[in-house]
Amino acid sequence: MHSHGHGHTHNHETTEENHAARRHPEHVVLDIGDDIGALILHTRAEMLGVEVEISATGQDDRRSHKDVLEREINGRPAYTAVFDNLRQGTYTLWIDDVAYARDVVVTGGAVSELDRSIEPHRQDLEPLLRD
Repeated sequence: MHSHGHGHTHNHETTEENHAARRHPEHVVLDIGDDIGALILHTRAEMLGVEVEISATGQDDRRSHKDVLEREINGRPAYTAVFDNLRQGTYTLWIDDVAYARDVVVTGGAVSELDRSIEPHRQDLEPLLRD
């Protein structure tokens, strides 16, 4: 187990690694409506297995996380992190405790999408990610 210094710990054992290593053909079921929405982050293949954290704007120390998984969209591989059950508002996405995207808008009753699939790998962006 390890801690990111923001109020939760993770147990990254073999089962989690295997979870991200396989393709995920199953459908994603999202419970959205009223002021609850979801966010799909599209990334490059190099991000497969990377843990992406999310926090409401102004609440940087209260984060949850999802791994980037390989899924299929229109018969082609897609590398996404799917965040569900998000209250309408703006959010910050984090990778390795560095803000990856700020002011990401989530609308209640809808699925918002952020496409970072055409951007360079995060290591290439490292100087740009620092606030």
